Amino acid sequence: MIVVALVLYVVALVVLFGVRSWVQHRRTGSAGFHGISGTPARAGWWGGVLFVVALVLGLAGPLLAVLGVTSTHPPVAVQVLGLVLASAGFPATLAGQTGMGNSWRIGVDPAERTGLVTGGVFAQVRNPVFAAMVTAQAGVTLMVPSPVSVAALVALVVAVELQVRTVEEPYLRAVHGEVYTDYAARTGRFLPGIGRLAPAVPTQGVSA
Repeated sequence: MIVVALVLYVVALVVLFGVRSWVQHRRTGSAGFHGISGTPARAGWWGGVLFVVALVLGLAGPLLAVLGVTSTHPPVAVQVLGLVLASAGFPATLAGQTGMGNSWRIGVDPAERTGLVTGGVFAQVRNPVFAAMVTAQAGVTLMVPSPVSVAALVALVVAVELQVRTVEEPYLRAVHGEVYTDYAARTGRFLPGIGRLAPAVPTQGVSA
């Protein structure tokens, strides 16, 4: 099962970041990567750094276990549950990326203006890609429950929270205004109905 976890993770990295970026570049002229923005004084910078750390640790967890550097012997039922979560999470991540179309990006460029995607699964959840990634990493962690895999999961959860709350939501508010605020008021952040933002307050004219 450890080898299966490693193969799943490697294939996911190649497809979700390599192939998906190639397809994006063919369609738009941009691979969709904006890198880590800001400085260590900003929470968003740490979100970007932790995201990279999570990917590296996520690969290192099963790799070290295969090489025998770390040892883990979870119950078969736990491993099977992990396989189910990982097998569902990785394709769901790709589906979410594909559903974003030309608006898919990794990172945010404040000067860039992309369309707001609200259809499909985005009609219920604002960040299905991140939710699916966390699900997949949770599955890998159950398949290979080593300290490295657990650290990867923790780093990913913190990175996603920082990225969404301190970078993406303020950016989308600034770009799309009330359209985004109204959308966020009826959709969950990572799960349907959970993490909805306060609706926009309509402005009223003042008569003299």
